[in-house]
Amino acid sequence: MTIQQISVFVENKPGRMAQITAVLAAAGIDIRALSLADTNDFGILRMIVDKPKQAVECLKKANIAATLTDVIGLGITDKPGEFSKALEKLGAAGIDVEYMYAFIGREAGKAFVILRVNEVEQSLEVLKAGGVTILDAKEVQGM
Repeated sequence: MTIQQISVFVENKPGRMAQITAVLAAAGIDIRALSLADTNDFGILRMIVDKPKQAVECLKKANIAATLTDVIGLGITDKPGEFSKALEKLGAAGIDVEYMYAFIGREAGKAFVILRVNEVEQSLEVLKAGGVTILDAKEVQGM
């Protein structure tokens, strides 16, 4: 059970983020979570949106480089140590976390995390066996 994330190549120049988000807004696409990693010249914008395939199509039509990537969404009880338990399970199974970012949903007492891992299927099995809540795309897109 994975979630499709949009990755967008972003040049570091004034107005570029506004342009990207305006394309999504014009298409009625809602951003649920995002992360931006950058260098001096460019960045990679990663987003979870309510309509990922439509978002990529709109961005590409606007000459913005965008791709879809499968990621894992976790629902974690919002208390110290809960996220660490999930990461320990992955580490014990030899699974590498490439990157992650968190976001807030509407449900009180819950934290939500997006993970990109090197072994998606194995990660899902390990996390499920460890009692970690895996979010499906509809849950995240409906937040």
